[in-house]
Amino acid sequence: MQKKTINNIIKDNYQKEISIQFSLDGFSFCICNSINKELQHFTAYTFESSIATPELLLSKIEELFNQNSILNQEFENITIIHQNNLSTLVPSTLFKEEELKLYLDYNIKTLSNDFIAFDNLSQLEIKNVYIPYININNFFFQKFGEFEYKHHSTVLIDKLILHAKNNIEKQFFVNVTASNFDIVVIENSKLLFYNSFSFNTKEDFIYYILFTAEQLKLNPEDFLLSFIGDIEKDSEIYQITYQYVRNVSFINLDIPFFNEDNDISNHSNYTILP
Repeated sequence: MQKKTINNIIKDNYQKEISIQFSLDGFSFCICNSINKELQHFTAYTFESSIATPELLLSKIEELFNQNSILNQEFENITIIHQNNLSTLVPSTLFKEEELKLYLDYNIKTLSNDFIAFDNLSQLEIKNVYIPYININNFFFQKFGEFEYKHHSTVLIDKLILHAKNNIEKQFFVNVTASNFDIVVIENSKLLFYNSFSFNTKEDFIYYILFTAEQLKLNPEDFLLSFIGDIEKDSEIYQITYQYVRNVSFINLDIPFFNEDNDISNHSNYTILP
């Protein structure tokens, strides 16, 4: 595993909240002051290879909890973010809670014993239906008691809608992790497109970007592509994107907590930060 960590002094005399995000590719958490949202601690682990199953991922998370004593304290608020590609969006006008499995069956293979949850997207009249890793939720309940959990795409879309609210043009966002990426396209505070893709090569990566742009009738010479997540200018996937898309940039979160650390970029870890 690769580990990155930044730590300020954790004082005991303020209310702390924690956000934890995990996927088959990694595990990260941040602790902040629940009053002013000032970041106090951030740690991210990137696994050398993807974990094969949620059961093995739970074993890895248990190991990380044993290594990080800072996780074993009381928190005022706890948010758990499930990052996977086991989700689908449903307009609220068409949504029926008793049909959750049916919505997912259009996109992914579900099992009869799968637990299915849904989130409300706070900025849109849309529900996000998904399969959380319930075994890991149970572990967190034993550790913390009650907590809130969401799918990462719920957090991602809500934050990007707010980010893009003053721009009426089409905005094309790409959120990158080790072996997956999300594409979010927004126009005039409305969601035009969302999907998650797995990739093994840089060619896979650029194919999905260009195919999405083509379907939305976006000219690679004109539209602005904004990256967030686990991607840097010297990476292969950035370089190949820059060959085919004229306007490429990063969302700059301008978080002072990260400014003095060269290993953690301001545009990374977008969904877990307050």
